[in-house]
Amino acid sequence: MEIQVKEFILSLADNSMILGQRLGEWCGHGPVLEQDIALTNIALDLIGEARNYYQYLAETEGKQEDDYPMLRDVRAFRNVLLVEQPNGHWGDTMMRQCMFDCYHYYMLKDLTTSGDSRLSAIAKKSLKEVTYHLTFSSEWIVRLGDGSQESHLKIQQSLENFMPYFEEMFMPAYFETYCSEHKICPDLNQIKKQAYHKFMEIIDEATLKVPTSYFNKSGGKIGLHSEHLGFVLAELQYLQRSYPGATW
Repeated sequence: MEIQVKEFILSLADNSMILGQRLGEWCGHGPVLEQDIALTNIALDLIGEARNYYQYLAETEGKQEDDYPMLRDVRAFRNVLLVEQPNGHWGDTMMRQCMFDCYHYYMLKDLTTSGDSRLSAIAKKSLKEVTYHLTFSSEWIVRLGDGSQESHLKIQQSLENFMPYFEEMFMPAYFETYCSEHKICPDLNQIKKQAYHKFMEIIDEATLKVPTSYFNKSGGKIGLHSEHLGFVLAELQYLQRSYPGATW
């Protein structure tokens, strides 16, 4: 497997794994039981998708699935900065989720026709779950934005806080450019058009306003992460780091 293809698969896997880990932090802390369980289920969906990618890599490289999430250092992770940001309050989590879902849905939808049959199969399986994720997060954005004055102000602030992280998902890294040229992954410019259109529909319905001036942040795809990822991995990798090679 070419290194560019491996890096692309890692980026897909790491996005879902890190966001799943973040959402798992809500377990037992949701605003109501139903939403607590819903987020936990979404976290499991994302981690399950990540496992499918890691298993694919493990089979091709003769490694164990757990080697990828458990034994790599921060700089080796290829997830975007958005998914590693702290949960904040409920509105922050929903805004982060909605942004990622808009990208994730259209990425998987186009990935179903990938020239890599294994990636195509994973995308087809995951798309059903991610369709629900997008419905869930978008409904919450509308509910909060078009709700009370307080909820509107809070979700508007969430939009302004996270908007600088949105664009990175559509900035092609070297491995995405390679995979697009070889018909393994879709053209990110096309994904961007669809995702932005969907996101703006949601924002408009929620009566929110996208900030006119902000600085796009990037670097996660090439291993330049925020300080937050180190804390996520410290918890995720604790047992394996403390007891190397331990199995259940």
